[in-house]
Amino acid sequence: MAVDTDVLIEWFADVGRDLPWREPDCSAWGVLVSEIMLQQTPVSRVQPIWLEWMARWPVPSALAAETTGEVVRAWGKLGYPRRALRLHAAATVIAQEHGDVVPSDVDTLLALPGIGAYTARAVAAFAYGKRAPVVDTNVRRVVARAVHGAGDAGPASNTRDMADVEALLPAEDAPAAKLSAALMELGALICTARSPKCADCPIYAECAWQHNGRPEYAGPAKPVQKFAGTDRQVRGLLLDVLRGAEGPVEKARLDLVWHESGQRDRCLDSLLVDGLLEQTRDGLFALPGEH
Repeated sequence: MAVDTDVLIEWFADVGRDLPWREPDCSAWGVLVSEIMLQQTPVSRVQPIWLEWMARWPVPSALAAETTGEVVRAWGKLGYPRRALRLHAAATVIAQEHGDVVPSDVDTLLALPGIGAYTARAVAAFAYGKRAPVVDTNVRRVVARAVHGAGDAGPASNTRDMADVEALLPAEDAPAAKLSAALMELGALICTARSPKCADCPIYAECAWQHNGRPEYAGPAKPVQKFAGTDRQVRGLLLDVLRGAEGPVEKARLDLVWHESGQRDRCLDSLLVDGLLEQTRDGLFALPGEH
């Protein structure tokens, strides 16, 4: 089935969420920060932290000048805190090698530390209005349904997924960038994994999934992400102690956060390996650069 891209772009112009990183005066740095924060984290949790970061560190050099410990502290409850370290590393390179301006070219963006295929293309499209296929979970689901008539997308395939979206994009930069944002928004607001709002969909009439009778997803089972009791939860609890501390803390204080000593010590070791914590010469623990 063919997707009416003009209709989708018009729909996005009318109903797209009013998010601060979509404002016309938002810098490419602001877009980059938002894209890193939004990975596996909902908009509602990102927005207040993003506003704080942009007020505090409005350009890459401002973040680069900060200690990694303070950056990890400011990351707060966004989860996956290694993203904070990657953003700090990228800011340092942008400040030192790119005149404090986030590059607009996908290949140059990909050369930055911690910037992958999705983020590089998202910055090119959303910050600079370039034609670049931007593929996330929402976009993959929209394409699977609207184009292929499937209940949902199967396992990710970078080559196939990029080609699918590339085929939908208009030839010109500006409308292509708007369509990239529209596809993502459609998946986030309307074409959701559960209970899609098909009656509100701007491309309902040409949706291949509708024409196929809305078949159930028949692909491999998708892993369900749990949180309670996982290493992610324990790592977060350990980091919370350091974020709230005035300085280095004794291990006994960290031992209080989790009852299972083997898992707790494994998580503590992994935080040290990831550079999210450091151990002092006298055996205390601190956020990086804060001892």
